[in-house]
Amino acid sequence: MNCEILAPAGDMPSARAAISSGADAIYLGLPKFSARSSAENFCRSSFQELATYAHLLGVKVYVCLNTLVKDSELPEFFQSVKEAWEDGADAILMQDMFLGTRVKETFPQVVLHLSTQAGCCNARGAEFAKRCGFSRVVLARETPLSEIEKIAKIVETEAFVQGALCTCFSGQCYLSSFAGNNSGNRGRCKQPCRKKYFIDRAGYEEFAYALSPSDLSVGKRVKELLSAGVCSLKIEGRMRRPEYVAAAVNYYRALLEGGDAATALSDLKRAYNRGDYTEGLAFGQKGDFLSRNVQGHIGESVGRMRDGSFCTSDHPARKGDGFKILRGGKEVGGAIFRSEGKGGFFLSSQEPLLRGDEVRLTTDTSLPSRLSSERKRKIFLSLSFLKGERAKVSSGDFCRTYDVLEEAKRAPLTKEELCACFEKTDGLPFEPVFEAVETKNAFLPKSALNAIRRDFYGRLVTHLVPARGSLEGTVVFSAPEQGGKETRTAVISDDFTGLVADILIYKPQDDSRIRPEEVQKGMGEKFLYLPPFFTSADEAQVLPALPLFDGIYCDGHYGLPFAKAHNKKFFAGTGWNLTNAAAVMGAKEAGADLLALSKELTVREQDALAGENIFALDFGGVKVMDLCYCLFEKNCATCDKRARYTLTDEEGRKFPLRRYRAAEGCRFEVYNCAPLSIEKHETGRLFDLTLQKELNPYVKTPENAPLAGANRGHANRSLL
Repeated sequence: MNCEILAPAGDMPSARAAISSGADAIYLGLPKFSARSSAENFCRSSFQELATYAHLLGVKVYVCLNTLVKDSELPEFFQSVKEAWEDGADAILMQDMFLGTRVKETFPQVVLHLSTQAGCCNARGAEFAKRCGFSRVVLARETPLSEIEKIAKIVETEAFVQGALCTCFSGQCYLSSFAGNNSGNRGRCKQPCRKKYFIDRAGYEEFAYALSPSDLSVGKRVKELLSAGVCSLKIEGRMRRPEYVAAAVNYYRALLEGGDAATALSDLKRAYNRGDYTEGLAFGQKGDFLSRNVQGHIGESVGRMRDGSFCTSDHPARKGDGFKILRGGKEVGGAIFRSEGKGGFFLSSQEPLLRGDEVRLTTDTSLPSRLSSERKRKIFLSLSFLKGERAKVSSGDFCRTYDVLEEAKRAPLTKEELCACFEKTDGLPFEPVFEAVETKNAFLPKSALNAIRRDFYGRLVTHLVPARGSLEGTVVFSAPEQGGKETRTAVISDDFTGLVADILIYKPQDDSRIRPEEVQKGMGEKFLYLPPFFTSADEAQVLPALPLFDGIYCDGHYGLPFAKAHNKKFFAGTGWNLTNAAAVMGAKEAGADLLALSKELTVREQDALAGENIFALDFGGVKVMDLCYCLFEKNCATCDKRARYTLTDEEGRKFPLRRYRAAEGCRFEVYNCAPLSIEKHETGRLFDLTLQKELNPYVKTPENAPLAGANRGHANRSLL
């Protein structure tokens, strides 16, 4: 099967580990605009060095410029694109679809890949991405196999197969932003999903890692993805160690090429393993999706505690090995190797260990040496060092000549000396193969011979990996003035009772049960709310209700072509994450009739983008997560099927949790622990009253509405 193994490169050691292990491509970040801002990332000189090294070995390099960008940053962003491409990037990964269009218009040569943060999950979204100039989409992690098959017929498709999973649908997570003052869309996510919570439902009242998915490991099912048309298998982990990167590449290489996958999987578990892995959601949710009991690296199970400090095990433990101890599936502490024993080994631990405790190896000191490898490129050399002639070195069609060689008065240059010299490759990934080596009565000082070698190899690198030319293009950093002013009010709610507004956006509790009498309760232009994750089955379910509505409001890009296909107006939701004038103009030019700006912008930043048909969320609930799976392990037979729950963190903050029904099961929305209340500004007003039904009579004058505990969100301080 022809495919690409794509590995993460958070720093130079990880990049080299990926390449040496056999990755076909790597992806990395630069100092700015990377969705992993806390990774080491690459300055310009280190990126140039790595790009050359990778290209010498036939490995592609993709650069992540996949955070949201503000107007003030556009010059720096375009400069980053230009420099990355000129320095050797094979593709630029972006989240902002419309900014991508501007990049493609300015620099047609640049290859664009659409980040998973853009949430491409169906064929309509893929078609839209291709129209905007992207040649590949990185699939949303929730995309089912049936949708992948359709997308792969439209555009190149990249799918995650290994690594950490985001609990929220990509690009739609604002929990770190609103509850922790660090924006995930800016690469600064503090991972509040990895903290403990309890839910007010029987069986879930104790604190647990209620939102924390196990790590993804598609494993043998990777071939199903390839059969569906996926061309790139992506390993997540720009924050992880070189050993993990090497182990992950080895595992998928073994699966694809018939190697020892069992041993490779064992190495991978020891390198990093959260929750004993899940196949993810592409193949349907299973009970192992969440890692409720254990957070962080869980390693590989190697034995059980027997008596005192003795663990029965077949694993040959050694000094320096570290272990995690589980009791009843929950972590009770750590341990280190103390000494060998018959049929196992002894452990030291600060916690008392009990008979039957599970022992899991989390630090295997032999792993780095076992995973170390070196990838080389064979170069075929011909060397001619003859008395009275110019020294000549060639590799294939590349040839260099040097000064005429003097006659040796004693100790003439030998073939062995020439070969020994050129076997030194000065850190370059070359494996010299000598096709022809001739010398006769020639004299050359060792320093001069070394200088010839260094010169030849340096010039050979330039020949094999020629420098890119400069990108030509006029960069336009600002968009035309929007003009006009929007004074209308738009309201999102799942109950129109008593609602009067210019635009009413109906958010159904069950897509299959949208009743005309419910929609007709409110007074105003009617739009149907569609979530960011949407499948063909979801589309078929809402089609009968479309005649009830004047338009579509959607947090996903697929919504625009869907609306236009059914002759409906389109309202681009806050989930489009519009943060700059280029994106706003791009969305309008693409056909959006109404736009909602990013809810992470300040009022001042929103007002700078204000104009006719432009809205901003300023009152009601703030949706901070879309969960496209069941939080309760899909135990439908025992489910209480409530529409509302409360998610409580260890600080006592309460986050409303809303259940709604989609075509293939329940999904959930998490709202911020505090609602929003901002005074009127230059944009149109967008209210989310999904959770505040008692406020329906106050839609026209929310300043006077009794909204307990409300705050101003990012009105004063943008996290972008």
